Amino acid sequence: MNSLPLLERCRFEHAPISVFAHSRDASRAVAAEIAGLIRARAQEGRTCVLGLATGSTPVSVYAELVRLHREEGLSFKNVTTFNLDEYFALPPTHPQSYRRFMQQHLFDHIDVDPARTHVPSGVVPKAEVDAHCAAYEEAIRTAGGIDIQILGIGRTGHIGFNEPGSPRHSLTRLVALDPLTRRDAAGDFGGDAHTPRYAITMGVRSILNARRLILMAWGQHKADIVRAAIEAEVSSHVTASFLQEHADATFVVDTAAAGSLTRFRTPWLLGPLEEQGLAWDERMTRRAILWLSQLRQKPILKLTDDDYNEAGLQDLIRTHGSAYEANLIGFYQMQHTITGWPGGRDPKRAKPGDAPVRPLRAKSANVFPKRVLVLSPHPDDDVISMGGTLCRLVDQGHEVHIAYEVSGANAVTDEAAWRVLAFVRDSGLIDTTNRARLDAICGELTAGTVAPSTELSRWKGLIRRHEAISAARVCGVPESRLHFLDLPFYGAAPRSRRYGAEDVACLRRVLEQVQPHLVYAAGDLDDPHGTHRQCLHVLRDALAQAAAEKSAWLDQSELWLYRGAWAEWPLDEIDLAVPLSPQEVLRRRRAIFRHETQKDQALFLGEDRREFWQRTEDRSRRLAQAYNALGLAEYEAIEAFRRYAADDFVKSGAF
Repeated sequence: MNSLPLLERCRFEHAPISVFAHSRDASRAVAAEIAGLIRARAQEGRTCVLGLATGSTPVSVYAELVRLHREEGLSFKNVTTFNLDEYFALPPTHPQSYRRFMQQHLFDHIDVDPARTHVPSGVVPKAEVDAHCAAYEEAIRTAGGIDIQILGIGRTGHIGFNEPGSPRHSLTRLVALDPLTRRDAAGDFGGDAHTPRYAITMGVRSILNARRLILMAWGQHKADIVRAAIEAEVSSHVTASFLQEHADATFVVDTAAAGSLTRFRTPWLLGPLEEQGLAWDERMTRRAILWLSQLRQKPILKLTDDDYNEAGLQDLIRTHGSAYEANLIGFYQMQHTITGWPGGRDPKRAKPGDAPVRPLRAKSANVFPKRVLVLSPHPDDDVISMGGTLCRLVDQGHEVHIAYEVSGANAVTDEAAWRVLAFVRDSGLIDTTNRARLDAICGELTAGTVAPSTELSRWKGLIRRHEAISAARVCGVPESRLHFLDLPFYGAAPRSRRYGAEDVACLRRVLEQVQPHLVYAAGDLDDPHGTHRQCLHVLRDALAQAAAEKSAWLDQSELWLYRGAWAEWPLDEIDLAVPLSPQEVLRRRRAIFRHETQKDQALFLGEDRREFWQRTEDRSRRLAQAYNALGLAEYEAIEAFRRYAADDFVKSGAF
């Protein structure tokens, strides 16, 4: 019973898609379909068999099912469940086991019979794994097969733990985890060394045997792999692509996860925009011209009518009259993003012939100096993502504040903590009692037997705090303008983190204290454990409260989003480009180096093994080269930002 609204299939797409503006709306729709089937089967006196998944993607679906149970009387007494997978050699009581996950997010809150909830065993003896897997398949058959199987999609395109290369005919089995999958999970387990290497998973055939498949994906970091699964040919290298062969499978995504699909990224390839309800507005025009420039490997001003026609952009030529006119529009749009004065110039010192200050638009454009608030989710995101711009704002006389939103303690290894605590212990600055306490902790850290504790987390947070203070000194920001918020949501396990009113109130206090003319926030939502996303939601809600209360400062504020180590802004989404000199690049590097605990072995590297300073320099130089290839000025490096006026940010709910 497919109750999800489907987009009309275009020629690039090989599977049905349902796109929602927000993941919460998508989750409610999926939960409503599941609830409808449960109720229908209950009326028929039949069992409903659900295939369930873990990870951050289905959490909001489970939350909605729990709400339906508590508030609308949805009963799960006729439900049998089978989970996709489980880490091998992890007991069900382990905090990261998938059995524990399901108990925490669903089973403990509904009236399902515990005996009818099935999760592969992570502790079955290895010699008995094959028999256990065969028994799991038999249990599914005995239950009548799975009615609805919900799925997420990993960054390698895997469903369940069917990593690249998994064959279509595979059944439940023991698998070795892909290195990228393990690195993505490393933060949950305190590092790569402690992350399981194997898992038991339903196979591709096991999944495709379900009568209904719903694959969910939220966020920009899933956009490229969603496109591969939907638009590319079926391949064992992207096991989610096998859903194209299923008779009743739907991809349910939010707008961010759908962003790389042809219909959204390059809709002119589908035909005239007006037939799709679209228009050649400023953003779409720029996107098409930049796409064509890169496709033809030509500077914008050298594009010809033939280039436009052969690439299917005749409609754009008709709109603007000629390639020459279209080229000028695209060129000037990109040129106007560049400024060496991100906070504006002192109007009292303006000279005839000075270059215009672009692209500030708020009512405070001529205010000087400005109050600037840089929001840094982790203690190093500010200098990694916008260290050059940060230095530029300080040097040009603005009042710069930095708010570090979480402690970052989880990214400090025990070895790094031991090094600092051993120094303090031997410094001669502490009394005998505290020396004995530190001596015991250092011994436990050395032996690798220390248990996670609030005290150790506080010390690790303090280490990161002082690294941030040192980095801010390099940028010229005094300690008195640093705000360490330690938002409470960060204290929970990564998969359980949910921001709340206390987090929003904390950020709101800083906003009201600083009353910034410019706010810089992290718009990079690819960080593996969602801290950036949570922090952006906190900002969204804090701004919504300020707007509701008509805070006077909000009317003069301007919001800019940066991206950092995990992703870059596409060229067509850049509204502010700050060019950096070679000296500013080196200064930014020195600031990043102050975060010593994050060098060499930062936990969340994903598939990119470079250190953060290397990523930053490569990214900003690559962006400068891209601007040069468009026919614009050549710079050493560029840091890029996307505009979000505060009121638009609140209204859009895009994040």
